[in-house]
Amino acid sequence: MAYCLEKRDYSFTFTMFITVRVTNTVQAMNAAPALFISHGAPTFALEPGRLGANLRTLASRVPDVKAVLVVSAHWQSRGSRVMTTVAPETIHDFGGFAAELYRLEYPAPGAPEVALQAGRLLAARGFMVGEDDQRGLDHGAWVPMMHLFPDAQVPVFQVSMPYDLNTVEAWRLGRTMGPLRDRGILIVGSGSLTHNLYDVRQNGSDGEPYAREFADWVRDAVMTHDTDRLIRYRREAPHAERAHPTEEHYLPLLVALGASTAGDETPEVIEGDMTYGVLSMESYAWGMSTA
Repeated sequence: MAYCLEKRDYSFTFTMFITVRVTNTVQAMNAAPALFISHGAPTFALEPGRLGANLRTLASRVPDVKAVLVVSAHWQSRGSRVMTTVAPETIHDFGGFAAELYRLEYPAPGAPEVALQAGRLLAARGFMVGEDDQRGLDHGAWVPMMHLFPDAQVPVFQVSMPYDLNTVEAWRLGRTMGPLRDRGILIVGSGSLTHNLYDVRQNGSDGEPYAREFADWVRDAVMTHDTDRLIRYRREAPHAERAHPTEEHYLPLLVALGASTAGDETPEVIEGDMTYGVLSMESYAWGMSTA
């Protein structure tokens, strides 16, 4: 499988820092869920497997989503940025795949006003925040959205991860934006439960034992609400450094976890396959009982 890392920082002329106070101008409603989605390889767009079907089923249970906030492994920047693009383009931020993949488009509208609300929440908690009004949707956002909301009618925007984000700050990033769920905003951390591209195999449906052991460890920690273990995973999880040679695909899990609340009760496992032998597609949902 060919795979090419995308540009992780987009620099534009129109960037401002948000330092205004938090305001709540949106009427409270039933809370939207928080999700961690393993988006796997870009081919997930064409090969939905178990996870694609399960995301479609899950979406039918959350009919009142007003917008989707995605924190993707594929947008890192200096400080955090909120995407205020009105009509975001579909970014094909990968190389070497079939031509059919590059013809896919996901024309969901943006959500500039909600993005600014997210920026205000982050700025109020000490995050350095910038606005990006030209950013499009990277494949960590549009590929899972194709399965979750295939009609592309729900507005989607992204919030970037700072380059220096660690596990504690990833959790805090999610915790800070969590109140948006009460306003009908679905919060999605999009990464991969395991992500070692050096070990990718074309015919690896059974999965490498180390990847399965790591995924099992994460599932146990998620289902037992053990936030501390998940934050300390680098020291405590089996095969942590092999499962994640770099951390950007793990950190969105902690963003989604941070956006969860005590009232969410037991998380739901969204079943997925082990693709290419090492990419676990297992995903999680918090707050579905109230959705």
